Amino acid sequence: MSKRKAKRSERSASRGAGSRLVYSTDPEPEPIQSPQELPRNPAAPFAIQGTQPVRVRLERKGRKGKTVSIVTGVKSPDVGRRALLKHLKGKLGCGGAVKGAEIEIQGDQRERLVVLLNELGYRAKQG
Repeated sequence: MSKRKAKRSERSASRGAGSRLVYSTDPEPEPIQSPQELPRNPAAPFAIQGTQPVRVRLERKGRKGKTVSIVTGVKSPDVGRRALLKHLKGKLGCGGAVKGAEIEIQGDQRERLVVLLNELGYRAKQG
């Protein structure tokens, strides 16, 4: 066996279990494992169905005239509020942020927010 082949086999043997092959010319590569199925609605696991009274209000003060819809009363961990925010931003097509226990959505989205939150199992009201 030549020196090159010996070095090559040593390298492949020294590759640990944690290494990952990036490119291969193998005609039958290993099948890619699909990620675990995600729930259809990422915010649903964090909603306590029908028991959370949620308020949606409009705020302009301290924002240089910009309008923001504020969602208060969501009793879930910070991760749940972030997942809910991401879902709402995607459905509404706008920006937003989680500030403490409140979810801020850019623009006057009160009516649409109440409908979406009710669909998710929250008891949402304007106010």
